[in-house]
Amino acid sequence: MAKKKESAQSVGVTPLGERVLVRPLLAEELEKKSPSGIIIPEAAKTEKPAQGVVVALGKGRTTDDGAVIPISDVTVGDTVVFSKYGYEEVSVNDTDYYILRVDQILAVIK
Repeated sequence: MAKKKESAQSVGVTPLGERVLVRPLLAEELEKKSPSGIIIPEAAKTEKPAQGVVVALGKGRTTDDGAVIPISDVTVGDTVVFSKYGYEEVSVNDTDYYILRVDQILAVIK
């Protein structure tokens, strides 16, 4: 069954500044081998998830003169790998999400 596409509006959470809202991948979404050929060890499935789908983006970094530099490295819908302990957990409508700074994202999985 296809999951409804999530957005900041549908979730009701909008990250601020240089933060992103990520829905962690569930155990059944983590495969032994990713589509790009990366082999994911079993230990990765028993530890806290370090992969997720970007649901929403903050506006970006505000410079000293007030200009906003938007987040450009990731977009909504990207599957990302992020630092395991660099996020805040939030639960909305019985779904867990992570709020993390964009610099905690280590890679985008294509």
